[in-house]
Amino acid sequence: MAADSANAGPQSTLASIAALIVRALDEQGGNGKAVLDSVGLNPALLLDPEARYPVSKMQKLWRAATAISGDPCFGLKVAQALQPSALHGLGFSWLASDTLGDALQRVVRYSRLLSTLSRVRLEEGEESCKLSIEPMVARAEIAPASVDGALALVLQMCRITAGMSLNPKRVLLARQPPACAKRLQRFFRAPIEFASNEIAICFAPSQLSVRQPFANPELARINDQVVIDYLARFDRKNIVLQVRSQIIEQLPSGSPNQEKIAAALHMSLRKLQRRLRAESTSFTHLLDDTRQQLATNYLRSSRRSVGEVSYLLGFSEPANFARAFKRWAGMTPMQYRDAQTHQA
Repeated sequence: MAADSANAGPQSTLASIAALIVRALDEQGGNGKAVLDSVGLNPALLLDPEARYPVSKMQKLWRAATAISGDPCFGLKVAQALQPSALHGLGFSWLASDTLGDALQRVVRYSRLLSTLSRVRLEEGEESCKLSIEPMVARAEIAPASVDGALALVLQMCRITAGMSLNPKRVLLARQPPACAKRLQRFFRAPIEFASNEIAICFAPSQLSVRQPFANPELARINDQVVIDYLARFDRKNIVLQVRSQIIEQLPSGSPNQEKIAAALHMSLRKLQRRLRAESTSFTHLLDDTRQQLATNYLRSSRRSVGEVSYLLGFSEPANFARAFKRWAGMTPMQYRDAQTHQA
């Protein structure tokens, strides 16, 4: 990986997000790569699907693009330039998710893939489901267009997945109303609360629970693994991702062995256990949680028998898998599969 990406530090953004900015500028008749170069970002990295840029320079890029375009709602143009492949494996697992709720859970789980600038949370209530973005720096340091763009990208992906007629319940923005507020309103097609203490987009629970016509659990799982492997390489300090990646790799060969995983990560068993405790988790918990996630993905597809799923998850006998699954879901694997079939 090239120098900018390797030295991006603890806060970085996937370079393909910059590629969307470049495309949006080019479509307006500008020279996106020249703008990229002017803020100190290497245009050659746009050709590397795993490259990352420092967040600080990305914010300079957002501000420069906004100024050059003369458009205070430039973030909307970036969202409209979106191709799912720009979001790496997350874009494809999003498209293949069972429901929009399933997709947004993936956004929460893998948000560091796109950028480490913010935390992403999903709060599910009876009347509203809120996906919020919590910047980890002072809001004054963040270009307003980057926030508009982030929420607009989420909605654009939701519309690509569920249909372009999808409208959220409301949108919360920390910025003051810009001169282009009506354009924001036309894009989101929902009430917008400006000068808010939160940055979020809210949906009706019913919108997130509808089974998607192009759901493909197998494809979603494969791309989840692509994302997990990438994060394990990029985020080497994140021991949870490192261990989860190793667990998934070892499962088809039987129940994963934490001694072997510690060795693969070039550390002692004691050090591995200590680092997991520091993250308020354990190897046993990660193994159980990973098996549960994979089990539900496998069972949503009728291509694999329950026996085959049990062995893919490292269980020596289908009966052991059935007991574990009933503990996780309160029903047997076949009951779960039947319930999913009836929902389709």
